[in-house]
Amino acid sequence: MRVISKKPLRDFWEKHTGARAALQAWYEDALRSEWRTPSQIKASYANASILGGNRVVFNIKGNAYRLVVKIHYDRGTVYIRFVGTHREYDGIDAETI
Repeated sequence: MRVISKKPLRDFWEKHTGARAALQAWYEDALRSEWRTPSQIKASYANASILGGNRVVFNIKGNAYRLVVKIHYDRGTVYIRFVGTHREYDGIDAETI
């Protein structure tokens, strides 16, 4: 997959250093993946939440952090829409962000 872009992840882990390894691991895995359907994501990330609007919520580092992406399956592109703490996530609408 092509991930657009790594900068939000980097900006986040610079503020929350404990998230760095987990976000880097997710990023590297996403680059190697070829997700064409939500079920392929669930096969690798059983705790991921599949939402409307082609959005997926990943639990990062034991659910300490949340990552919301929008996926264009047909283009093989993942757009980072949100990365934050669980508390910050509670303040957004993951289906529209």
